[in-house]
Formats: sequence, C-alpha cells, structure tokens
Amino acid sequence: MRYKAIFFDLDGTLTNPEEGIVNSIRFAAEFYGLKNVDELKPGFRKYIGPPLLDTFIELLGPDVQLAEAAVAKYRERFAPIGLYENQIYPGVTETLEKLKEMGYVLCTASSKPEKFVDTILEHFDIKKYFDFVGGATMDGRISKKEDVIDYVLKQTGFAPSQVLMVGDRMFDLTGAAEFGMDAVGVLYGFGSREELSAYDNIALVDDIRELIKVLEN
Repeated sequence: MRYKAIFFDLDGTLTNPEEGIVNSIRFAAEFYGLKNVDELKPGFRKYIGPPLLDTFIELLGPDVQLAEAAVAKYRERFAPIGLYENQIYPGVTETLEKLKEMGYVLCTASSKPEKFVDTILEHFDIKKYFDFVGGATMDGRISKKEDVIDYVLKQTGFAPSQVLMVGDRMFDLTGAAEFGMDAVGVLYGFGSREELSAYDNIALVDDIRELIKVLEN
C-alpha cells in the first residue's frame, strides 16, 4: 500500500453538520448584536470548516475577547442541540469498513473540538473504525488544520509520507501540504470544485466511495 494511514476531516467529509453549525452561529451572533442575521444566514455555510474564533472575528469584528465569548455562546447551544442536527453522508460507513478491511489505520484530523468529534462518531456508530480520534482543543491552543494534523502525526507516529488526508475544504489541502502529505478533496461537502482545484491533491471525488478506487490505482 502507498499509505499506511488515512486522516479524515469530519464536517463536510464524514457528516453534514450544516443545520447545527449554522443555527449555533446564528444563536451566538444574534446574542452579541449582529444585525440582519436572517439576510446573512445563507452565507454562514462558508464558516463550516475554519476555526470558530476566526469566524466570529470576521462576523463581529477584531475584538478577540468578544469573539472568544461568542465561541462560548455558540457551544452553549451546539453541545446539547446543534451537535445532533447532523447527518452522516451516504457511503461513509461502508467505505470506512472497507478501508479497515484493506488494512489502513484511520484517524480524524478535525478543527472541531476533539470531545465533540468523539461524540459525533459515537452517535453515528462509526467510532469503531477509527484508531485515533484527533481534533482541536477547547481552549483554542490547537485549532487550525495544520496544528491538528501536526498533533495527530505526533500522537500516531506516522511520517507525513505515510498518510493521506481526506477533506472538503482548502484548509484540509493546505494543512496537508504544510507537511508534504498527499490529499484527496471531496466535492459533496462545503468546498467547491474551484476552491479545491486550486490546491495540490491527488484526486477530487464526488462520492466518498470513490476513495476506494483512488487507493487501488
């Protein structure tokens, strides 16, 4: 096998969290005085993927303390409600099962806090396929994709050349590129073909099940 391990993004790659994330961003943004939220809400989709602190700085302005407060308010809704406003993408379970049968070590490398990643994987009964669950820290110390990837590499002991990154946003591809890792972009998530085509990748797939064929080639 060309790779020993596959690192998966979560949001937009394994599950579709749009409803829960958008509703929770709206909840926090309205609380802290963002105007015309109903008009802005369709555009909140672009905030699925980047660290939340960056999202609220863009929405509310450069006051970092305000953005941190908004992140806490977001989680106030997300943890008990928004986390479950989520759907697993078609083909994910069977693909993970097949990858394990093929001998790959599977890990997550998500900008979502690790404890939320763990809960979501359990909720959809797919945690059993993962050898390591990696995500961001609640305090923001680890949040950007390259920091998450670095953390997962160190925890698992893999060299970047042994790992394939799979994700739906430019952050996944640029994070992988930071370490010289190969990457596959998925087109059913929240990144457009134009966005993903601008970065190094070995393939773009319309369905997670196509990943098997990419690895067999």
